[in-house]
Amino acid sequence: MKTAYAEVAPFITKDGSIIRELLHPAIHGPGAMSFAEAIVESGGTTLLHLHEQSEEIYHITEGSGTMRLGKAEFYIRSGDTIVIPPGTTHNVTNTGPSALKILCVCYPAYADEDTTLL
Repeated sequence: MKTAYAEVAPFITKDGSIIRELLHPAIHGPGAMSFAEAIVESGGTTLLHLHEQSEEIYHITEGSGTMRLGKAEFYIRSGDTIVIPPGTTHNVTNTGPSALKILCVCYPAYADEDTTLL
C-alpha cells in the first residue's frame, strides 16, 4: 500500500486541527491502526478531548508549542514523541511562529465516535 501525500485531501477534525489521513483502514484497506499528519497553525489551539478506545502516539516533525496531557502541561518541539493512553484528556497549542506539524498514530484506528470533546 502506498499513499502519496499530495493526493490526500486535508480536512478539519472535531478538535480543530487540519488532518491528512495518510493511512486509515476505512480508506486504504485492511489494518488496525491509522497514521495521519495533524497541523495546528501558529497561535492555534486544538480542543481539549479524549479517546475512550484509541491509544495515540504524537511525533512532532515541525514547530513548537505546549501540550496538555491529563493534569500535566509541557513544552513540545520538533523531535519530541508523546504517548497518549486511552481515556486521557489532551490538546496542543502552537506557541511558535510557524505551523506545528504532528505525525499521529492511533490504535485502534482513529474514529470520530471515539472522540469526546470536553
